[in-house]
Amino acid sequence: MSEDEANLSALEAARRQKMQQLIDMGIDPWGQRFDNHIAIADVRAQESKITEATETVDGKETTTYNGPKVRIAGRLVLMRSAGKLIFADVRDRTGQIQIFIGQNQVGERNWQIAQCLDLADIVGVDGELKKTKTGELTVFVEELHFLTKTLDPPPEKHKGLTDPELRQRMRYLDLSHTDGAIERFVKRTEIVKSIRQTLSNQGFIEIEGPTLHAIAGGAAARPFITHHNALGMELYMRIALELHLKRLLVGGMERVFELGRVYRNEGISPKHNPEFTMLEVYQAYGDYRSMMDLTEAIITDAIKAIGAAFELPYGETLVNFTPPFQRRTYAELFHENTGINPEDDAAVKLYAINLGLDTEGKHPDVIRNEIFEEKVEDQLKGPIFVMDYPASICPLTKRKTDNPAVAERFELFINGMEVANAYTELNDPDLQDKLFRTQLEGQSEEDSMAKMDHDFIRALRNGMPPAGGLGIGIDRLVMLLTNTQTIREIILFPLLRHEASQE
Repeated sequence: MSEDEANLSALEAARRQKMQQLIDMGIDPWGQRFDNHIAIADVRAQESKITEATETVDGKETTTYNGPKVRIAGRLVLMRSAGKLIFADVRDRTGQIQIFIGQNQVGERNWQIAQCLDLADIVGVDGELKKTKTGELTVFVEELHFLTKTLDPPPEKHKGLTDPELRQRMRYLDLSHTDGAIERFVKRTEIVKSIRQTLSNQGFIEIEGPTLHAIAGGAAARPFITHHNALGMELYMRIALELHLKRLLVGGMERVFELGRVYRNEGISPKHNPEFTMLEVYQAYGDYRSMMDLTEAIITDAIKAIGAAFELPYGETLVNFTPPFQRRTYAELFHENTGINPEDDAAVKLYAINLGLDTEGKHPDVIRNEIFEEKVEDQLKGPIFVMDYPASICPLTKRKTDNPAVAERFELFINGMEVANAYTELNDPDLQDKLFRTQLEGQSEEDSMAKMDHDFIRALRNGMPPAGGLGIGIDRLVMLLTNTQTIREIILFPLLRHEASQE
């Protein structure tokens, strides 16, 4: 056993000894129901109720405080003992406050309970909200309630959980001991709540589509495959929400959305997690410009919901979300950032070769898009709507009436990161059938959309109204609005490799 392991065992043994002392006192070390406590933030808001009185004793002025009775519950995050006095900090989801435990003030039983306290234990407190001589807002304990004994010592205050993977693997410790961790996930909740409210206010209906699909469709991605024993068939974890939502447009549900998890069996990076949250929205009788307006509303409402200004930091950049967002065409940005005419196939191919890109057997539009991803996207600080993509790389998108080579599609980029993707939806069943078949050519069985979704084509033949469709990556949006640099810091439980000890 190493010295660190021996020390840890000794610390745990000491905590277990205190747990036994509580049991011997007739106290449940795992706590009981504790009603009527109030949030620490609400307690701190009562500071104005504290009254102050000054009296002179032996020629010295003494200030005394009287305040409201309060009841709080939370985790001990700091303790300082001085003889018959204990000062400690208690933290709950809303904030942190100091408590004072004096042996003469709380009585013998409460003092005995206090001797069993360790950092990270969970306690309840009844007391009076006052101030110390130094003016610090403090709950002066009158009754101490033991609610949970923590057997493992918490991370050291100054070292903390500095390893990102450890914080993500042990999210419970990250939330309880890392400043700002809970607040970040609370903001995520507020953003998602705001998105639902914005859509509801505009008449959209939230639905729940299937997460197990017989055909992996709606995006170009590799799916996770599972097996249904009773039916004896392979199924796919959904890679997109699109095709089922469009079926609802056919059925007459004119404004629908789903906000849920999708799964893509692909790599992990600061911007990618195999399991992530998507919003998809479909509006009958709209188009991709309708979706631009809706996207602006969703994002600006979300910023208001978390109490932020429209100018937000992201790393070393300030992003200005004041609407309207900039709108530029794909072709304009391609030419601006490469100096190449995007319609000159020969020049585009030569430029790609000079970049070291593989061009063999690739459609010119695919080559163009690889150059765009390499040279243009990182320059898009935004927020900026990139409009009018090459039609051949957009198989679910309606073409421009006056230029069938261009699709009515936009992607929203913010600080070089794609956040949203939207189309004027293709509702011509014959063209959709043709494009599906073209896309399937040469794909292996393990790739997405390697099977034709015949039922979707059948649905289109029954008449889908002209429509706009929108997809927003919720995780990436939360990253941008909370100044978080990696997607795994705004997903509570991101996918991680097995711990070495468990392999």
